[in-house]
Amino acid sequence: MVRLIAFDLEGTLVKSVSSWVELHKKFGTWEKGKEYAELFFAGKIDYVEWADLDASLWKGRTKEEIMEWANSVEYMDGARELIEFLRENNFKIAILSSGLMCLARRIARELGVDYVFANELIFENGVVTGKVNPIVDFQSKGTILRKLKEELRPELTIAVGDGYNDLSMFKEADVSIAINPHEGVEGDHNVESLYEITEIIKGLIEERGP
Repeated sequence: MVRLIAFDLEGTLVKSVSSWVELHKKFGTWEKGKEYAELFFAGKIDYVEWADLDASLWKGRTKEEIMEWANSVEYMDGARELIEFLRENNFKIAILSSGLMCLARRIARELGVDYVFANELIFENGVVTGKVNPIVDFQSKGTILRKLKEELRPELTIAVGDGYNDLSMFKEADVSIAINPHEGVEGDHNVESLYEITEIIKGLIEERGP
């Protein structure tokens, strides 16, 4: 018997809000990055173009500089306890992030997550090339979760996130949980902490039986 849970990462499991925004602020490129974001949300460029434009602003930066940021990001309260509880209760755990793999891979490794999907900055000789492998765009979380469901055939699928780009995976889940959701985002449950999510899942498991 397998259960599946998919988490957004930033603002959900960790305190970072956006890899992209935080790296812009670290490198002093936010003014230009903000312009590119406005072009994307106005429909003037697609997600792949947006990602490459953002990354082009960091061309020549080192992997060490990127990882210095990624390694500084802190967990949300209750993250480790929640993941431990899920592992004890036969959940396969996935991270689906439209942020960057440098952070997502670190968190997946530390928490023992089974699947991790995020956007990957491309490095050459330890330096940012300005290109991105855009695995998770603003629409694709639902598609990724659907493929995981087809592969695992879980008896229960839960999705947890906070943003507009999590709505597509909410639609694929049996139960959706929005944590401190952005305006216009709602799940079957809306919560303020990861501790509340643990209690909700305990209830779901009791309802469905062992």
